[in-house]
Amino acid sequence: MNPRFDFTQEVPPVGELGAVHLIAIGGSGMSGVARMFLDAGVSVSGSDRDDSATLREVEGAGARVFVGHDAEHVRGADTVVISSAIPETNPELAAAREAGLRVLHRSQGIAAMLPGRDAVAIAGANGKTTTSAMTAHALRAAGVDPGFVIGAPLAGMATNATPGAPGSPVVVEADESDGSFLVYRPRVAVVTNVQPDHLDFYGDADTVERAYADFAATIRPGGLLVTNADDPGAARLAERARDLGVRVVTWGTEVADVLLTDLRSEGMGASAEVIFTRALGPVSEGTRLRLSVPVPGTHNVHNAVAALLVGVAGLELEPEGLLAGLVEFPGAHRRFELVGSAGGVEVVDDYAHNAPKVAAVVQAARSAAEGRRVIVAFQPHLFSRTRDFAPGFAAGLAAADVLLLLPVYGARETQDQFPEVSSRLIADLIGSGNPGDAGEPDAGALRGAGASPRKADPANGVGPEVYLAEDLASAPEQLAALVRPGDLVVTVGAGDVTKIGPRLLDLLQQREEAR
Repeated sequence: MNPRFDFTQEVPPVGELGAVHLIAIGGSGMSGVARMFLDAGVSVSGSDRDDSATLREVEGAGARVFVGHDAEHVRGADTVVISSAIPETNPELAAAREAGLRVLHRSQGIAAMLPGRDAVAIAGANGKTTTSAMTAHALRAAGVDPGFVIGAPLAGMATNATPGAPGSPVVVEADESDGSFLVYRPRVAVVTNVQPDHLDFYGDADTVERAYADFAATIRPGGLLVTNADDPGAARLAERARDLGVRVVTWGTEVADVLLTDLRSEGMGASAEVIFTRALGPVSEGTRLRLSVPVPGTHNVHNAVAALLVGVAGLELEPEGLLAGLVEFPGAHRRFELVGSAGGVEVVDDYAHNAPKVAAVVQAARSAAEGRRVIVAFQPHLFSRTRDFAPGFAAGLAAADVLLLLPVYGARETQDQFPEVSSRLIADLIGSGNPGDAGEPDAGALRGAGASPRKADPANGVGPEVYLAEDLASAPEQLAALVRPGDLVVTVGAGDVTKIGPRLLDLLQQREEAR
C-alpha cells in the first residue's frame, strides 16, 4: 500500500540494527523513538532542519545531533530511520540509499524494540493519542510499568516515550495516515473509530476501511480487538475481524459488550456508568462501574473506556486500579491543554485537525466554559483536507460563540496546488446559515476585527461571529480585541496555531498592567 515501505515484512530486532541515525530527530515522534533506542543501548545520531529544545534534550540523553541535513551525517551509521515526511531528495537519505544502508520507517524502528513484549496498538481517526496516554497512565496506576511511544508527552512526565519494565507491555499509538500501523503485530489492538481521513494517501473511504481491516488482521493469534460499536466504520470492522477469527470486545451506548450510560460532561470533567453485558477477564457479567476522567467531553469517556478494556479484557487486570488511574489522568500535551489565564480569560490549546475532532473539542469547550463565551481560533491543516471536509468543519465550529479562522497550514501541500482552497470555504458555509451543507456564501457574515457582527447564539441555531485572520502573526492581536473577561479561548489545529496562546496571554497581561 505504501510505495516506499513494506509494513508486512518482519523487522530485525533492535540488537541487529547497529548504529542508528534518525532524520528529523527533533520531531515529537522521532525524538521518542530516539529515546527508546538510547534506553536499549543503541548508538544514536540524528539531524534536524532547525535547532530546538527537543533536539538538545535528545542530545542530553546521549544522542549525537546535527543541525541541518548533510550526507556526511550518516557516516558510521548502519541503519537510518525516517518518517514518511522525509523526501527521497533529502541528502542524508540519498546518501544512505547510495551506501546500501538499511532504511526503516519510524514505525519499523518502534517494531524493532517489540520482540519479547506484548504490543498494545491504538489506532483510529480520532482520539488515539488521548486513548494511548490514558492507557499508559491507567496501566501504571494498576501496578504495571508499561513502555509507551505516543504522539504527545503525558502531562507531568515531559516525555512521549519510555521503555518501561523489561517484558512489560508497550503501548503504541498506531498511525494510520501512511499505512504504517500494519507493522506492530499487537496482542491488543484498539480502534477508536474508522472514518475517512488522509484521503491524499488512501484516495477514498472504502480504501480507508480496508486498511483498518488489514490492521485487525495483524493481531496475534489469540489476541484482542477493542472497538467502538457506536461508530459505523468501527462496527463494520468488528464484524470483519470476527470473520477472521479475531476475538472482539466492543463498547457503546446502545448494543455492545460494555455499555455506557448516564454520560455526562460537566466543567472540566466527564463521567459515565459502565455496564458489562458479558464477563470480561476478572469482571463478571452485569458488573456496573463508575468511570470518571478529569478532562471535558463525552468523547473522552469513550477514550477512557477503551483504556479500561485494554487492561480488563486484554491484560486481565482488576478494574479498580485502572479506574483510579483514569480519575487522576493528567492529560496529554496539546489535548485540551490549559495554556494559562490572564485578564479573566482562559486559553486552552488542542491539536484537533479533522472535522470530528474539531467538533468534539468545541463541544468539550462548551462544557468546560459552563455558560461563558467560547472563542475558537482554528487553523485548517492541509488544503486537501480543507477542501474535502469544509462542511464538516463548519458544522463543528458553528457551536462556538466567536470564530477566528487562520489561513490554511499547508504542511506538505502548497497553495499553488490548491488555488481555490482557503479558510473562506469554511467561513462561507457558516455564513450561509447551513454549515452542514455547501450553501450559497453570505459575504456579510465575514467581518473584520473592528466590526460589530450579529449576536451569536449557537444554542438557538444562530451561528458564531466569524472573522478571518490575515496571518498567524496578526492573530493574537485580533483575538485580544475580541475577548472579554470570562471568555474561554481555544486554539485548534495541527500546525503552528499553538504559538498564538502564549502571545495572546502576554497581550492580555500587558492590557491589565496598563489599567
